Amino acid sequence: MQTELSRKLGVEHAVFGFTPFPAVAAAISRAGGFGVLGAVRYTAPDELKRDLDWIEAHAEGRPYGLDVVMPAKMVEGVTEADVEAMIPDGHRRFVRDTLARYGVPELAEGEASGWRITGWMEQVARTQLDVAFDYPIKLLANALGSPPADVVARAHDHDVLVAALAGSARHARKHQEAGIDVVVAQGYEAGGHTGEIATMVLTPEVVEAVDPLPVLAAGGIGSGQQVAAALALGAQGVWLGSVWLTTTEADLHSPALIRKLLAAGSGDTVRSRALTGKPARQLRTEWTDAWDGPAGPGTLPMPLQGLLVADAVSRIQKYEIDPLLGTPVGQIVGRMTSERAVRDVFDDLTRGFERAVDRVNRIAGRSGPS
Repeated sequence: MQTELSRKLGVEHAVFGFTPFPAVAAAISRAGGFGVLGAVRYTAPDELKRDLDWIEAHAEGRPYGLDVVMPAKMVEGVTEADVEAMIPDGHRRFVRDTLARYGVPELAEGEASGWRITGWMEQVARTQLDVAFDYPIKLLANALGSPPADVVARAHDHDVLVAALAGSARHARKHQEAGIDVVVAQGYEAGGHTGEIATMVLTPEVVEAVDPLPVLAAGGIGSGQQVAAALALGAQGVWLGSVWLTTTEADLHSPALIRKLLAAGSGDTVRSRALTGKPARQLRTEWTDAWDGPAGPGTLPMPLQGLLVADAVSRIQKYEIDPLLGTPVGQIVGRMTSERAVRDVFDDLTRGFERAVDRVNRIAGRSGPS
């Protein structure tokens, strides 16, 4: 599963794996793919440094990258306290009442929220980059469009490729104009922030729109056959996120959540603004139903919604309140039916890819892979 882009980055398989867990990122790289660590949950530079040190020690010299979340334009002088002050009292009351209705306990006194995702704020993302560029990362991805021009230039000065996610051909062309090196065409099926166009439609549109830039296909991909389909559509690789959540290296800390993921079908997700304020695909729960229903106050824009629900999400996860318990995940969750090591996932991907290529070759009247 090699392409021009995978050879350029020095990886065996053109499989780029996004994950918030350093152990998964290192395992993806060791298995011959390209591990990408999500940085949004790191609230302090020392935390990110600790985990990048861990990846360095366990990736066996294989290449890896980092994914941050930052807007192309910065609002100067805005602090977290300023943002917190913008949250309406009615929304805070809705959170309190919903948690009380399900009997969700408080966090212990002094316990910090694990979902305090201030990484959505640009000044936090910039401190993450100050750490990251001290490490030999090979790719910097931005999940919120093109990063600011100075960040692109800084990455290029460090010989780091820059990738950006796109949900339409129009977004992809803007990335190309901004000097982005790799476009991730993320379809509607994907977990987390995603647009409204399906991967099968989006991928060739983006490939054509930004030619000759390399494109990675994302959304609803979890088998080798789907990898082969993505390459057939013109992508130079795939970007996978959801499939790693149920790997043995993942650190979800929640048996109940793992059980829900393994039991979920492909129709058990919803594209909701409940978590961050932007449409993000996640498990459908009574929490998402409450926010999306007519009785709710409506979600707030990013980053207000993320700050508003941070403590609530941490409490729901810590105490495993089953009706409310969820996580960002794509429609591929229907294929995630058992816990497997990252290496086993790669074995299945490569075998499925070979079968798909053989099948197409037989249809084309060839005896084997070309």
